[in-house]
Parts: sequence; structure tokens; C-alpha cells
Amino acid sequence: MDETKRAFLRAAGLLLAEGILQQRLAGKGSASSKGPGQKVVLIIFGGVRHAETFSPQGVPNIPHLAQELLPRALFYPKVRNEGVTAHFNATSSILTGNWQRVDDWGKLPPASPTLFEYFRRQWGVPQSEVWVVASNKALTNMIGASALSGYGPRFGANVLFPKQLLITAVENAIREGRNRNLADRAKVQVELESILQGSNYEGLGWTVFEGVETLDPRVRPAVREAVATFVHSGRPTTGDELTFFISREIMRKFAPTLLVVIFSDVEVAHFGSYSLHLAGIRSGDRLCYDLWQEIETNTEYRGRTTLVVLPEFGRDPDGSNTNGFFNHRANDETTRTTWMMCLGAAVDRPQIVDRPIRHIDVGPTLASLVGCQMREALGSRLPEFRA
Repeated sequence: MDETKRAFLRAAGLLLAEGILQQRLAGKGSASSKGPGQKVVLIIFGGVRHAETFSPQGVPNIPHLAQELLPRALFYPKVRNEGVTAHFNATSSILTGNWQRVDDWGKLPPASPTLFEYFRRQWGVPQSEVWVVASNKALTNMIGASALSGYGPRFGANVLFPKQLLITAVENAIREGRNRNLADRAKVQVELESILQGSNYEGLGWTVFEGVETLDPRVRPAVREAVATFVHSGRPTTGDELTFFISREIMRKFAPTLLVVIFSDVEVAHFGSYSLHLAGIRSGDRLCYDLWQEIETNTEYRGRTTLVVLPEFGRDPDGSNTNGFFNHRANDETTRTTWMMCLGAAVDRPQIVDRPIRHIDVGPTLASLVGCQMREALGSRLPEFRA
């Protein structure tokens, strides 16, 4: 990736974090007097096989997870995805406690309530307490819109798809003939600010509630200062890096009770590049570790937060007629069996639990940590978690 593109993404990442986030609420959502004491950060990792992760040959791809975090973790090496092995359905199954079989591309909401809906309805907390930040655009219809009476979007999460803002900024500039020197940071910032000043946020991959329609002009000096800081930070730039950065800023500004982060760089596998797929695994490993470090050092999270990391599914086996790692639709163990790592407040002691568990057990377990019940879920709470 050339330096101008790197600079573009870095600048845009800071603009997103400093601009969009501050328009949500004045103050941190964690100040609510109604919410429970424990927090949950859930990282969903795209599609990765055991062979490239927790196997003897895969461990070099995940040095942080395998060497630094596993010795202190509750680890499940046999996590079953028994539903549709597509992104939206897999993530919806994790977050609803029911196997979802709706549109693969997120055109329909989950068919049963999400963890966010249960939590917000039962505790009466504001939307600032629940966030989804996703590298995968298919996940943007996760705000909560189930048909079950008493739930729906008014109890949903803030959903951010950071890359969509970048795409929209570039598309608008090209459409209006402003594409010359588009990689220049200052010109990109102008495009992004123009979008943020508009009222049509729904087209950018998230929803704005409570009547917020414009970017507070008082934010702009902070945006410019933050952009300059991030541009010189030297961090690598990918879609998952942008997702990580936005997630960390949400933690620092709002300290939500529930934060779901969805990394998707590994899905470059669909383009047939095994080396880039492995690079996505390695960067995801590092970013998971960086989020854990944020939990450990952020006073709003330290000592009261559980981090859970798991893939959506594996990938097809080598030698299959689907080209193996390219895809994730085979009814095979390499596709359906994944893993889950848990650290923090709900982990009584490090251990490896060898019995199989299911994706649909995750939602009810996390619900118990934040003091709510997922009454319509078919999954069961995992007894190893300390509530």
C-alpha cells in the first residue's frame, strides 16, 4: 500500500473517531446509575481454521493469543457453528442465542432479539451503553429489529461501519469531479467533514438517534489535532486497524457496558490470497491483544470487564471442491468447529474446557454477566463463567 493511501486511511480513522463519536452524547454512557457493574467486550474474528490458529503449525500466526493470553484464559477448543456459515447469520446466532437463517447479506434483521435488546429493555439503559463496530458491512443491520413484541430498533445498539464513510467520501468526490489529488489528507478531510455535516447518516452504515443531525462545530479543532497525531503514529493501516481504532475511542469516550468488535481482514481469503489471509490472522491476533491492553489500562474497564474472542466459523478443508481456505460453506469439521478464548472478570481460573459448546451458548452467557436474561434463546449459559 503506498504512503498516500496509508495517510488517507489514518487521517480518516481519526476523523471518524473524533467527529462521529462526540456527536452521540455529551459525556460517557457508563455514567448511567441503572447499569450493572460488569462490562463485556466481544471480538468476533471472521472465518479462521484451527489449522492456521490453535494447531502446532498455526500457533506462529497467533503469538499474542497463544503465548501471552492463553495461559491466563478460559479456553474452549471445540465451539460449534451448527447454523448457516455466513457472516450475518453466524454473528446473529452468537448475539441472539438462536440459530439464525435469514438473508446472508444483512438485508433482514435477526429473527429473534439480540443481546442488546434484552439488556437495554431489562435495565432501561441508553443506547450509548451498547455498540457494534464492524469491518464487515453485512453486519450493519444489527441494531435490533426483531419481530418479537416489545423489542426492536428502539432497544438496539449503535452500529458503526467505519469503512463505509471512506467509500462514501471518495464516491462523492469522484461524482462531483473533485477526484484530483484525492489522496491528499487535507482534501480527504474536507470530503469527510462535508458528509458529517449532512443529515443522511443512515446511508453511511450507522443510525443516528435522539434527533442528532449535524456535527457539532466545536469538535472540529479536536478533529484536526487528532488527525495530526494519528498520521504520525506509525500504526499499520487496514480495515481492521480502522475498526480497532474506532473501538478504542468508543471505550475511552463512552465506556459502554457492551462492545462488539468484528474483524474481517481474514476474509481476503475470498480473493484467493493465502498469504494475505495469514496476514489478516496475524493482525487480528495483535489487535485482540491491543484491545486487552486497553481493558487492562483503562480505569473504566480494568478489573470489571470480560473479553471474549471467537471466530464466526472455520473455512472449508484443503482439497475440497470449494478451493479450501477460499470459502466457508462446506458441512465439514474444519468449517463448523472453531474456538473461544475468555479473559478477565468472569474467569475464575485459567483452564481448557474440552467438551463441545455452541455459538448459541455465547449470548446467554454474556447476558448473565451484565445481569439480564435472554428469554427466547435456545442456548445455555456456560457454567465456567463467574457471573
